[in-house]
Amino acid sequence: MATAEEVAKAAERRDIRDRWLLSAPALLVIFLAATGPLLIVLVYSFLTPGSYGDVKWQFSPEAWIAVFLERDIFDDTLSVAAAHVTIFLRSIKLSVVTTIATLVLGFPTAYFMATRSEKTRDLWLFLITIPFWTNLLIRTFAVLQIIRNEGIVNTILLKLGIISSPIQILYTDTAILIGMAYVYLPLMVLPIYASMEKLDFRLVEAGYDLYATRFKVLRKIIFPLVKPGVIAGSILVFIPALGAYVTPSVLGGGKNMMLSNLIELQFGQGRNWPLGSALSIAVMIIVMVALLAYVRNAGKSGVRHG
Repeated sequence: MATAEEVAKAAERRDIRDRWLLSAPALLVIFLAATGPLLIVLVYSFLTPGSYGDVKWQFSPEAWIAVFLERDIFDDTLSVAAAHVTIFLRSIKLSVVTTIATLVLGFPTAYFMATRSEKTRDLWLFLITIPFWTNLLIRTFAVLQIIRNEGIVNTILLKLGIISSPIQILYTDTAILIGMAYVYLPLMVLPIYASMEKLDFRLVEAGYDLYATRFKVLRKIIFPLVKPGVIAGSILVFIPALGAYVTPSVLGGGKNMMLSNLIELQFGQGRNWPLGSALSIAVMIIVMVALLAYVRNAGKSGVRHG
């Protein structure tokens, strides 16, 4: 005869089994929806490009070779694909600079919001989320109207006599940086604000009482306590910035391409689906490596600080 403990364990096993069975359909759909497209892209990256934008089911590593290398049309010798390398470096550089710019702007904004009264705090939080109500394309065109040669910035500078001719901002890396910083700034502010809202400001007062300077209080007290929000905000900005498509297309023009524009070109005019797939997977690998390195270094610094 089974003991009470065995009966309880059997009931627990049945309960776990029933939960898995009930969750299985949803988990299967999520698994297929999340990994299915990635598996298709991965398979396509090892195939041969077709003549009309499709693929031929013949194994070929050429797409992966073409990510950073190119073959000479006469003797098939390999050399560095300067265009691809330049686009990779530009995309990573602009993503990192965008993350830093949004952090520089977002940190004091979050601090300002967190130090307001609760009613005023809610109002500022509401104002920060307003840009999300507007389509990304509309926000990008709004930035275009501000920085173009006949835009608000150049018009004001010309009327004030600061410049004699319009400054060429549009269709440059600077324009892309301005657009991405504006678009992704709320994604940096909100996580930092969520961490800073829980901050015990009595610790800040204690730092001042011990004659610490404002910079030392910021570096030794505030920043370490809100570091989880900084890390979360940096991740939320860096990932979409690296894969940004609309903002570089509108503000950068055809000469200042980023990775997403290069990938779209391969699937469109280039009719090279395997290369586009290989570039997509390469971007995903870069993001994963960057995130792992960032989180690991942040964790180690947090342990050392503790």
